[in-house]
Amino acid sequence: MKTCVVTGAAGFIGSHLCEALLADGWVVRGIDAFIPYYPESWKRRNLDALTDRPEFVLYTEDLREAELTPLLDGAETLIHLAAMPGLRKSWSEFDLYASCNLNATQRLLEAARAAGIRHVIHGSTSSVYGREAAGPESAPLRPISPYGVTKLAAENLCRAYEEIYGLPLTVLRFFSVYGPRQRPDMAYTILIDSLLRGIPFPRYGDGSQTRGNTFVADCVKAIMLCAQHRDQALGRTWNVGGGEVVSLNDVIAMLESMTGLQAVIDPHPTAPGDQRHTAADIGGIQQALGFEPTTRVQDGLAAQLDWYRNLVQA
Repeated sequence: MKTCVVTGAAGFIGSHLCEALLADGWVVRGIDAFIPYYPESWKRRNLDALTDRPEFVLYTEDLREAELTPLLDGAETLIHLAAMPGLRKSWSEFDLYASCNLNATQRLLEAARAAGIRHVIHGSTSSVYGREAAGPESAPLRPISPYGVTKLAAENLCRAYEEIYGLPLTVLRFFSVYGPRQRPDMAYTILIDSLLRGIPFPRYGDGSQTRGNTFVADCVKAIMLCAQHRDQALGRTWNVGGGEVVSLNDVIAMLESMTGLQAVIDPHPTAPGDQRHTAADIGGIQQALGFEPTTRVQDGLAAQLDWYRNLVQA
């Protein structure tokens, strides 16, 4: 059986990915430090479907401090999703973002080299493009937030290890992932919570900003294709998106219609570093691996709404 190490295994994308890997016959070693960006209980709940699986083991380790090589020994694939996320907090806590997104990545790459990992899949973000993210992977990289800067630096560090040490590598840039288990600090979770509780929703900007939303299952599908087709994925950088672009105001209207509730808008200025428009050009991964997102935004939002309703009623 193939063994995969997943960092950030208890997170939003990571927990879904671990389930998909197990379903595909992999043995999975998860690593998560449970850094208190949001309640640990939220992330622990993400692992409910995994904790009793003998093919899954979770290591509660901090990539910035742990001895990592033993955790990677014998594994063939490493999928690096652990990061300090979010734009706004990155302005006030830069040292935390630099240590989690850059220093931790460097230590992990060293361990991967020492352990002889055959394929590293590094999770990056559309934030590396900057205010507008609508072109192919060759588009200019101009991040406008400390978060985006650290994620681009981590990409460049990965490529340095690939160039100098021959580390087998793929970089995936995720575009606005949403769906069940989305973090509590992310806009759609906040919006759903605000609607259901009848409290104001803090809308940053005028709501006309657009996103090329990616349903979490489609994001996981792209990662799985890279893990399953290593030879075609090595050396590549690909955008991963859902293929459907909507504005924040569109999403508010959709969720109002689904719930029968009216959003109370609390207007705020555009947040520093926020992207204006994103639309993933996924031609690269489509052509190479046949990736096709299948979840419409309307359906993905309905799934996230159902999940959140069940969460608050539990």
